[in-house]
Amino acid sequence: MTHDPLLGPVVALVAWSIVMLLWMVVSRLPAMKKAGIDLSTRVGSKPGALDGVVDDKAQWKAHNYIHLMEQPTLFYAIVFALILMGQDLPLNTALAWGYVGLRIVHSIVQATWNRIAARFALFALSTLCLLGLTLHAAIGLLRG
Repeated sequence: MTHDPLLGPVVALVAWSIVMLLWMVVSRLPAMKKAGIDLSTRVGSKPGALDGVVDDKAQWKAHNYIHLMEQPTLFYAIVFALILMGQDLPLNTALAWGYVGLRIVHSIVQATWNRIAARFALFALSTLCLLGLTLHAAIGLLRG
């Protein structure tokens, strides 16, 4: 059985999101313990509530995980739209892999070094990939 080539980037980004989830847990639990946070009595709050409470470097992974739940939802939607339209062209597959690769590098930068200029450049480039995928989907719809 053959699979649509656009499914590879989807699976890869989901897998990467799980890697970031695990990295976040492994980083945050010791940081929370060090900060004296007792999870058995802690009441839930909003994202970012631990900023300034636990080590910033531990929070960077959490921030990135949140980011992977935001814009990539648009990526998943447009890739599945392209698949349904039969638009699995090599250019779209390259743009999808480009998006995933840039998001992975963005994650690594944010989780380790966290320089905003570098993160912004990677985010902007990945957004251009997403824009290209969206334009190709729109063109595909207009062409019918």
